[in-house]
Amino acid sequence: MASVERDDRGIWGKAAIAIPAIVLCGIAAGWLSNSGVENDWYAKLIRPGIQPPSWLFGPIWAALYALMGLAVAVVWNEPPSRERANALRLFFAQLVLNYAWSPVFFGGHFIETALVLLIVILVLALATAKTFKNIRSMAGWLLLPYLLWLCLAVVLNYETGRLNPGADAAPLGLIGA
Repeated sequence: MASVERDDRGIWGKAAIAIPAIVLCGIAAGWLSNSGVENDWYAKLIRPGIQPPSWLFGPIWAALYALMGLAVAVVWNEPPSRERANALRLFFAQLVLNYAWSPVFFGGHFIETALVLLIVILVLALATAKTFKNIRSMAGWLLLPYLLWLCLAVVLNYETGRLNPGADAAPLGLIGA
């Protein structure tokens, strides 16, 4: 079997575009939706006991977005193909939904809608990681911390709804009264 020769020279140039763009869009989504403990609605909620300290969320998301930017740069650097195009579509679909979560949860106060959104993001991110891994193993593995964080986010979102009956602006009836 012949080995495939890779040209990785373009990865860092693509990463220099992808990482800041993804991180800055994430910061903008959080800022525009007044996310975090500065949000009066959120500050009044009972938070789950397993929730990390508020000050950790910014650095964690910056690191996760940077890893996502590197992963997409690795895939973007591969030769054009149908599989690469599908992988990039999956990546950007889950990323757009990721950016929508803060406005839905913090801006709209839609706890259960945000939970459904997180589950959809997790499914798309899993599909993205699998597709990335098929294209370039490293790219798939770079998404593992994000996938783990999304699992925690689902639990935190659910528990926030459970601990705060009546706080959801438009309950869907998923968590309870």
